[in-house]
Amino acid sequence: MSRLPAQPATRISLGNRLLRRREVEQKTGKSRAAIYADIRAGTFPEPVPIGAKSVAWLEAEVDQWIADRLVERSKAKTTRGRRSNPSLSEIHT
Repeated sequence: MSRLPAQPATRISLGNRLLRRREVEQKTGKSRAAIYADIRAGTFPEPVPIGAKSVAWLEAEVDQWIADRLVERSKAKTTRGRRSNPSLSEIHT
């Protein structure tokens, strides 16, 4: 999977919060180790530095990551449903 593009830092829409790691863990159900492993793999949004030793994630990017997982799940269900439901022509042959 390719690295997720970061949003331009010039303008952030109102209401877009910065989430600390614990909030990201709660929102995604991922552990700290899994979050950082997925960042290294390029499959999870990178954090934004907010201090000398602090980072946070843009809520919109985390929300988009969640939405993408839901799309993948829907596609997988659709594909599995086609395979497990034979067409009428397959039943009668």
